[in-house]
Amino acid sequence: MSQVDRILIIGANGFIGHHLSKRLVTDSNFRVTAIDLKSDRLRDILGHDNFEFKQGDILDNDGWISREVEQSDVVIPLVAIASPLMYIKQPLKVFELDFEANLPIVRECVSQNKHLIFPSTSEVYGMSSDLEFDPLTTNLVTGPIQMQRWIYSTCKQLMDRIIYAYGESENLNYTLFRPFNWFGPGLDSIDTPREGGSRVVTNFIGSILRGEEIKLVNGGSQRRAFTYIDDGIDALVQIIEKRHKSANRQIFNIGNPVNDYSISHLAHLILELSLEHPLLKDRASRVNIISEDQSIFYGAGYQDVMSRNPKILNTSDLLNWQPKVGLRDGLKLTLDHYAQGEGL
Repeated sequence: MSQVDRILIIGANGFIGHHLSKRLVTDSNFRVTAIDLKSDRLRDILGHDNFEFKQGDILDNDGWISREVEQSDVVIPLVAIASPLMYIKQPLKVFELDFEANLPIVRECVSQNKHLIFPSTSEVYGMSSDLEFDPLTTNLVTGPIQMQRWIYSTCKQLMDRIIYAYGESENLNYTLFRPFNWFGPGLDSIDTPREGGSRVVTNFIGSILRGEEIKLVNGGSQRRAFTYIDDGIDALVQIIEKRHKSANRQIFNIGNPVNDYSISHLAHLILELSLEHPLLKDRASRVNIISEDQSIFYGAGYQDVMSRNPKILNTSDLLNWQPKVGLRDGLKLTLDHYAQGEGL
């Protein structure tokens, strides 16, 4: 691709954003404009010729969104609240950020004819009974209104439907991608206890770093398909490069079906690897794994999903992509990152 391809990443200092920014700047010819409130995770590329950081808050839009979209070829808005505890405790904040604040970005892409690459979520499938979640055929099943855990899922689902409708009625060029439990270095900050507030991998690692019990919600029998961040970024780069052809107006699951394990298996594997790690073994030796009821861990309004496994046939075929990193290897890399004090 040529130098004229300009990628706008909103929420560039987050987990996906900082990994994607670094990959695009160091391994491609794209020019990246990164927007976020902070830039600490981007500090090693701040001086790069193909990278520009600007401070911006999508909750405080004084016209900057329109100006930045106008100067870009591809827009990737990554700002969202993705914490189960927040879904229950502050559902309106989830709605305001994940839906209301992102909708003007979508509409700017429509009016200015820009390609939108939007992060959906594996959570849109909800409590579907399908053994594999198919982006084209799987029903999207959520619980009753009082289970506020589903506000994140339904905000994302409605945004998916709006983007699709804009594609059909106003020729918006878009790609929707659904991450399945992406993990890796920099997933969450774990400077303070955030039980229920961090994603599961960093929740467990944080417990080990603090010498606390690892708590499995309802015993941890729930299964997830864990996907290492480098594999996810590989797929996103393919989407950007193939946006004019095979990736246009597509919905892609980006997950690793081979890494389909229970949360209990994940916890025991993280503890096992920590006991082998020279910087973690002492703290890990004091950690026990226990079960806790979801009503205590999350409070009222939570429902869980027993299985979440992606069908990736169209992702593999249209993007020529396959995940490569196994769970054990990915966890070793992630533990090294946090053990050395990175991202704390």
